[in-house]
Amino acid sequence: MPIVDSPPEQPRPRILVVDDLYANRLAMRRVLATLDVDVVEADSGNGALAACIETEFALILLDVQMPGMDGMEVAELLHGEESTQHTPIIFVTAGATDDMDRLKGYDVGAVDYITKPLNPSLLSAKVRNFIELYESRRALKKALAELDERNSQLEREIEERRRAEDRAQQLATHDALTGLPNRLLFLDRLATSMQRARRNGGMFALGYMDLDGFKPVNDEFGHGVGDITLQTIADRLSENTRQTDTVARFGGDEFALILEDIDNQDACIAICEALQAQLSGPISLPCAGGSGDIRVGVSIGLAFYPAHGKNADRLMHNADRALYSVKLSGKGAVHVFSAQDDDETEVHGAQIHARMR
Repeated sequence: MPIVDSPPEQPRPRILVVDDLYANRLAMRRVLATLDVDVVEADSGNGALAACIETEFALILLDVQMPGMDGMEVAELLHGEESTQHTPIIFVTAGATDDMDRLKGYDVGAVDYITKPLNPSLLSAKVRNFIELYESRRALKKALAELDERNSQLEREIEERRRAEDRAQQLATHDALTGLPNRLLFLDRLATSMQRARRNGGMFALGYMDLDGFKPVNDEFGHGVGDITLQTIADRLSENTRQTDTVARFGGDEFALILEDIDNQDACIAICEALQAQLSGPISLPCAGGSGDIRVGVSIGLAFYPAHGKNADRLMHNADRALYSVKLSGKGAVHVFSAQDDDETEVHGAQIHARMR
């Protein structure tokens, strides 16, 4: 069974006894010995101030009449310091104190008076009350500190949970290799684009894209270089499209685009051709051997909403058919879907089926 460390015990309350006469200090020490406290003694005002610099006291028993710096001066100085201004002081006097002296004493921090010769029972009762008050304040202070720490811990846990949820959300909706939106997020963006275009009477383009000559990169240089190639293409896609557009990776070397706010097909084709040129530029890879440059081509098939589909399935199907037509015709081009693309697909599929028979 694991051993659990006990919390450190609180030190016993400390009481400062200040009197220039040893006999008076001894008398108070004997009374305080019956209580669960530690006693510190000082025989002068300067000694009292020095003791308060080093130690926190639960209570100060302070003789009013002392040579040099008297009790009033000591109390006034302690009351003016932030660290000691709330330390209770009981003035110990040699005789009756008039009201004006008492008021002055209260002004400089005194909480009570006791007269000499000391009544042990009275002194013990007064000290016990202040010790109980000190212990209550100390317990409250500790509880508040623990509460603050717990609140800070909860805030840290909440922040960590929020970051974990953000990471989980990122992993659920983005491609791990490139950081681009994945198919799930792409479909959500596509639905939003269709709703917006339907509401505003606008149009947008859906593009399917894959890389030409990517398989030889993997075969010749390995999948590590292939991953770098895909990441480079993803970065170029993000850099050369607008923030309002969506670029996603579907897997392998397949990517998809949503190009928003398209005025006409020709303008969109020009945008995609410029994008194709950017993506087809050399990729410098020191580990590739030879010149260190790798080139991959890009094929893009386009379908426009609503001309080529008024629902997501039809629009995606037609963009896919447009890309397929590019591949059949020699790759490395931008092609807009037409009805002929479906016919070519069916013919090609029939030819493949015939060869397999």
